[in-house]
Amino acid sequence: MAEPKYVNRTRFVSSLDNQLVEPFNNLSKQTRITKTRLLDEAIEDLLKKYEKKNG
Repeated sequence: MAEPKYVNRTRFVSSLDNQLVEPFNNLSKQTRITKTRLLDEAIEDLLKKYEKKNG
């Protein structure tokens, strides 16, 4: 099976603290927002936070 070709995304691999997995899955289900989109939002917020600190 061929790997999907991403145009506007880059695939990366990471790991998540065990205690965050279930709440993260539940948040995605409750909000009906994909985990990928939630991660995008979280990373955008994190980058803004550190940009302000280092700004």
